[in-house]
Amino acid sequence: MATMNVSIPDQMREWVEAQLESGLYSNASDYIRDLIRRDQEYKDKREALIKALKAGEKSGVSKRTIDEIWKEVKTRNR
Repeated sequence: MATMNVSIPDQMREWVEAQLESGLYSNASDYIRDLIRRDQEYKDKREALIKALKAGEKSGVSKRTIDEIWKEVKTRNR
């Protein structure tokens, strides 16, 4: 595993220390790794959403009503 040194302002250091005191993380590295994982997941989901929006834009105007679209969405997500 690689080592990386990062400088942060005192206020951020205090925040990290408070997260450690909560007991959810054993050390600052665990907390930072969790933040990075969450950021990666967020960016992956954001990219998927952007792709879906672009595909929707390219598909043109739908002839279905909003109610029909919602019914399909609800059925698909059950």
